[in-house]
Amino acid sequence: MSATVSTPNWVWFLLVGAVFGVSSAGALFQEVDDVPPLLRASWRLQLTSILLAPLALVQWIQHGNDLKHKFAERETILWLCAGGLFLALHFGAWVASLDETSLTHSLLFVTAHPLIIVFGMALIARFVKNYRNPTRWEIIGACVGFTGAAVALIDLGDQQGSRTVTVWGDFLAFLGALFVVGYIVSGRILRKWMPIFIYAFPVTLLGAILLIPASFVFEHEFAEFGVFGWINQEYFLWFFALALIPGILGHTGLNTCLRYLPPIVVSTSVTVEPIIGSLIGYIIFGSGLPGFWTWLGGPILITGIILVVIGSSVQDTNNETVDAANSD
Repeated sequence: MSATVSTPNWVWFLLVGAVFGVSSAGALFQEVDDVPPLLRASWRLQLTSILLAPLALVQWIQHGNDLKHKFAERETILWLCAGGLFLALHFGAWVASLDETSLTHSLLFVTAHPLIIVFGMALIARFVKNYRNPTRWEIIGACVGFTGAAVALIDLGDQQGSRTVTVWGDFLAFLGALFVVGYIVSGRILRKWMPIFIYAFPVTLLGAILLIPASFVFEHEFAEFGVFGWINQEYFLWFFALALIPGILGHTGLNTCLRYLPPIVVSTSVTVEPIIGSLIGYIIFGSGLPGFWTWLGGPILITGIILVVIGSSVQDTNNETVDAANSD
């Protein structure tokens, strides 16, 4: 049965809203760039964790003791801590990149994590027996994606609004993509049995907490704004919007869509984040348009990511078919 027949209509509207939600984060973060980036990232995660807390509590009450005992196991705690650490590293690097390069370049490079996963798979497969190599389409997609990134980098020095494309800023965004892989791995392991809000709340809260000492050490403006500076009237609405729109509507919406839609549909939809995010920045906040080489390299990079997503989906489907046949 096709997804169109079996999927409720409201899920498609939620998917569109969720994609627009996650795409809005970069432009919103740039509007409060007087706050240092690590502290800005912490504030966003603080407010998101506050919104997640009652939802996590409801799920905690609904589930039985078996889940609660498993939640308290050492392995679970370690994976939750890893997820929180990588989430903090991801947000810290990415938000910092928004101050150091253009909005479009930051979004392009931070969404390149499927390319990193392919490279990591190929590396691990050389040293770990029975670990699968990337498929042909995953390899082709990675090559296409990195080619697009190289083309986009020709725009170094280009001005987009108040931001200039720099190697350092693009590298920070790429680091954000690298770190989010760790967060994804943690989520894939724990979300096999752990409800979404019970997982998201502690990981988000830990990420927010870890960014506080990082900001204290590396950002001399920390004392000026404080740990809970988002309660200030000047910032509250911006960070509430960041927590609600990209956080709850965006990320939680996408996780909800995964219950009703094939992962490839959701993953492919998210690849348009750099395009939608750039349009949001340009139309609503006047962030400017990217240069010629970004217009050329960006779609090539996105195409590479889509090819990787498709290649991974085909491989996962094949594996499920083999597993089903073996079980029979």
